[in-house]
Amino acid sequence: MKTVVVTGSTRGIGRGLAEAFLKHGCAVVVNGRNAQSVDETVTDLAGVYGTDRVFGQACDVAHADQVQALWDAACAKFGSVDIWINNAGVTHDALPFWSVDMDRVEQVFDVNVLGSINGLRTAYRGMAAQGGGSIYNMEGLGSGKRAVKGLAFYESSKSAVTKLTQTAVLDAEGSAVKIGYLSPGMVITDLLVGEEQSGEKWERKKRIYNILADRVETVAPFLAEEVLKNETHGAKIAWLTPWKSFMRFLKAPFVKRDLFAEEE
Repeated sequence: MKTVVVTGSTRGIGRGLAEAFLKHGCAVVVNGRNAQSVDETVTDLAGVYGTDRVFGQACDVAHADQVQALWDAACAKFGSVDIWINNAGVTHDALPFWSVDMDRVEQVFDVNVLGSINGLRTAYRGMAAQGGGSIYNMEGLGSGKRAVKGLAFYESSKSAVTKLTQTAVLDAEGSAVKIGYLSPGMVITDLLVGEEQSGEKWERKKRIYNILADRVETVAPFLAEEVLKNETHGAKIAWLTPWKSFMRFLKAPFVKRDLFAEEE
């Protein structure tokens, strides 16, 4: 039985990944900053998959000592950690860079960049000591060449995570620890959609989402299965590939999708 730690797994794609790994028979460590949310998620998942395979611990990934405590708790519970996924992330409102509150800017970089660094360093050291394992960093908007107006800091943070991963892959070449990328594409979560879901601007966004995006329950099982199968250092596991994006735009006039039908 493999043990998987997923940071930021009380909701969204992280929660979906946690459940997908549980369906594959893994033991899963749930994480989030809010202890109550962690406890509630553990209770929900344990009710379906059993208390022996679900464990949770709250921590703020921006603090290295708390991330180390998460690693230690996971090992104390399950003996070792086979897979560590740096998923925790936050964004900011779509605003010009000069209008975003500086406290929010710092939080975006603390969670997305420093959190990935802390998870990568902690998991690598622990896995090297135990003889192996796999670490994946979560890509997002900003990891590629495309830029979106109003998201300067979120995109910059994800660009940094991609460069961090590229260099970490080089540094860890030849070791027993595999490092890779997870690229979920557009997933319908609070992080992507935000709170504003009305007006002309929202309608324009929704049209794009209905072409390119997918629900958590579609993307998370694919990513989890590919992670469990992967044996390649430096692998990029991507759901929304460039070819898939191209085909979706090509088919859009003929294939109507409504990812928000149940929510309206």
